[in-house]
Amino acid sequence: MERLQFHFSGGAPSAGRTCVGVVGSGDLEVLLTPDEPGRIDVEVTTSVNGMSAIWQAQLERIFASHAWPALHVEINDFGATPAVVRLRLEQAREALESTR
Repeated sequence: MERLQFHFSGGAPSAGRTCVGVVGSGDLEVLLTPDEPGRIDVEVTTSVNGMSAIWQAQLERIFASHAWPALHVEINDFGATPAVVRLRLEQAREALESTR
């Protein structure tokens, strides 16, 4: 298991929190909670060691794709593909927006 941390720019703090996905074979769980204004702090716990550069590139693409609120993002990964990572983060974002 490897624990990775990343930091990105965000907007105003999110108004709520959400959790999507499950940790299981080839899947991951994403938990979003409000963070300090302007910050997106990401913690990834993954079963696949040595993939920090891949995670960095994938998360940069996702958080640059549109405006995200200030969030603390916790990702618990069990070997998910980049497509599943994007899917779960987008699902979490939509769930968070629907709680407004």
